[in-house]
Amino acid sequence: MPGFVLLVRQRGDGDDALGIGYTVSKKVGNAVTRNRMKRRLRELCRAALPESGIVGADHVLIGRPGGNDIVFAELGEHLDSALKRAAKKLAQ
Repeated sequence: MPGFVLLVRQRGDGDDALGIGYTVSKKVGNAVTRNRMKRRLRELCRAALPESGIVGADHVLIGRPGGNDIVFAELGEHLDSALKRAAKKLAQ
């Protein structure tokens, strides 16, 4: 995805809780830019993961440069698409 990278890994510990992590490196920009990106990623996950998240898995979103320039609704669509692809890969 252009605004972020999504990594999903099954924990295999029998717990149904969703694990969520965020990371934005200095390559993305200064502290203000990185914090804004993390806030946007948190809000995306707050909206999408309860319905679309993979039960019993850890989800990590890695912010990419230019992610703050993408419209928030479009980022939400990208996250939904990435979650569907991840669920399909884990099901195989």
